[in-house]
Amino acid sequence: MSQLIDPQDRPTPTVERVRLEPVKRNLIVSEKYHVSPNMLRIVVKGDELVGFNAPGADDNIKMIVPDEAGNMVMRSYTPRRYDPVAGELEIDFALHLAGPATKWALDVEVGETAIVAGPRGSKRVSGNIDRWVMVGDETAIPAMARRLEEAEAGERITAVITIPSKEDMQQIESAADVDYVWVCRDELGVGATDTSSLISQLEPMDIRAGVFVWLAAEGGVVRALRTYLTDARGLDRRWIKASGYWVEGEADTTAKFE
Repeated sequence: MSQLIDPQDRPTPTVERVRLEPVKRNLIVSEKYHVSPNMLRIVVKGDELVGFNAPGADDNIKMIVPDEAGNMVMRSYTPRRYDPVAGELEIDFALHLAGPATKWALDVEVGETAIVAGPRGSKRVSGNIDRWVMVGDETAIPAMARRLEEAEAGERITAVITIPSKEDMQQIESAADVDYVWVCRDELGVGATDTSSLISQLEPMDIRAGVFVWLAAEGGVVRALRTYLTDARGLDRRWIKASGYWVEGEADTTAKFE
C-alpha cells in the first residue's frame, strides 16, 4: 500500500462558494428516454429556463413533484447538462431509488409540466491538485460526468463508479487523462451500500496530499470511505469532498460531511 504522508507542505485546495438566486421555473418535458436500464433522462425546456445557471459540476436543483398524498414535495437532483442555445436542461434519474421524484419521472409524458427550482448556490474546487480521484454510485454519475466533460487537457482523473450492472456503463467523453473503473455490483453479488468493493479499488492507489478525492454515494458508504481515507490512509480531510446523495431507508435525506 502506498504511504499517504507527503513530506512536502502542500497548500490545501480552495473551495469557492457562490450564492445564486433560486428561481422556480415551470417547464415542459420535451424528451424522455433511458440512458441505461437503470438511468432515465428527462429533457425540459421553456421560456422560464432563460437565465438558468449551475456553474458547479455537482450543483443541485430541486424537482418539485407530487407525493402519494398529492402534496408537492422537493427532491434534489444534479442538472446533467444545460444547453442555453437549444434552451434545454437534462436531468437524469437513477431508477433504483423508489420515491416521488422517481415515480414522477417514470409516469410523466412528453408535453407535461416539470417544476424545477434552484440552484441556491455552487461550489468549485481549485488549487494545486495533481490528480482527482472521484468515487460515486449511479446517483453521482450526472455530477461526475459533468466534471469529466468540463475537465481540461492535462488534468488527471481516476473515476471509480459503482453501478447495478455492466449495461449501466455510460460513454463519458473528456479532454483529460481519465482512468475509468466501473464496479458492476451484480457481478460481485453486492448491493448499493457495499463498501468493500470500493475500498479494494482505493487500496492500491497513490493517494496523498496533492490528490483530491471526491466522494458521492449512499451516506453510509461515503462515511466509510471517508473514514478509510483519513484513518487508514492518513489523508487530510481538506483533500476530500464528501456527500451522501441518499441514505438507505430514509426518504429525501442526504448526508453532509463538511
